[in-house]
Amino acid sequence: MKATRLYLLLHVLSTTAVLVNTFDPVTTTVVIGIGASLGRTIYNYLHESCDSKWIAFNATALEVDLSRKLFGQHIASRIILKAVNGFMKNANPKKPLVLSLHGWTGTGKNFVSKLIAESIYKEGMDSNFVHVFTSTLHFPHPSQYLTYKSQLQQWIKGNVTNCERSMFIFDEMDKMHPGLIDSIKPYLDYYDKLDGVSYRKAIFIFLSNAGGDSIAQTALDFWKEGRNREEIELKDLEMLLSLSVFNNKESGFFRTSLIDKNLVDFFVPLLPLEYRHVVQCVMAEMKDRGVEPDQYLADKLAKDLVYFPKSERVFSVKGCKTIESKLDYYT
Repeated sequence: MKATRLYLLLHVLSTTAVLVNTFDPVTTTVVIGIGASLGRTIYNYLHESCDSKWIAFNATALEVDLSRKLFGQHIASRIILKAVNGFMKNANPKKPLVLSLHGWTGTGKNFVSKLIAESIYKEGMDSNFVHVFTSTLHFPHPSQYLTYKSQLQQWIKGNVTNCERSMFIFDEMDKMHPGLIDSIKPYLDYYDKLDGVSYRKAIFIFLSNAGGDSIAQTALDFWKEGRNREEIELKDLEMLLSLSVFNNKESGFFRTSLIDKNLVDFFVPLLPLEYRHVVQCVMAEMKDRGVEPDQYLADKLAKDLVYFPKSERVFSVKGCKTIESKLDYYT
């Protein structure tokens, strides 16, 4: 998409250059003026900017995507839709939207972030206003903790100054140095402006495996009691999740003021996926590839995954994370 825009702009400019060589000096001046003006117009039209042409929330699209593409996550779907919808429709929010998504690998944390981005930004995850930080990539050395704090603050300030509707996604929070996330606490708080910059329309999303075991245990308890997983409610998990993350030295949120000061709007639990959900993931991946969904193949792939507990085989240990690569093998 971006390459196509660049090609169109260059084509206009090169065409103008050709025309210049065919006219007299006076006409040439006019042509150059028209060409420059046209070039600027096309550039502004094609180049992503922080306005309603490029940033426009589509609540219906988010609702449809969550219901059709996110499997086995009734709690997360409901919270995400209400939280994002309410925030984006508020013309004057008091603080940024802060979501913390927790669950085992492959339960859909990154996927949810992608759906949110696609519902807000025309370019989705490729938008210049969506910023992803991965702990092991961007903050790999504990000894450089203080440097990371300063860089993170400056990066967020610079990008929100550029666009108030910026989104920041922090992946692998459970691998982040304890206390690093506290450096951005002022940006998440109830301030009108900090050094002339308002952060109230930004979105911060934290992704973490921390708390996943607690979520899985609750889901397993429901299963053992013969209760439907759809009966699990946020109240069954939210307090347990926030406490387990707050007291976990390897959660990235250990003793953080973000929790202590109630700056995280929602702790969103993603439940471990059952066999039927894995089958749904396989069928969806086939459809995305333009291949006719094969129930037999989906069942075969799902059965070959590792489940927990070993004896009952209730939950997929890696959720749907390896579906894409395994489907290559099975086909």
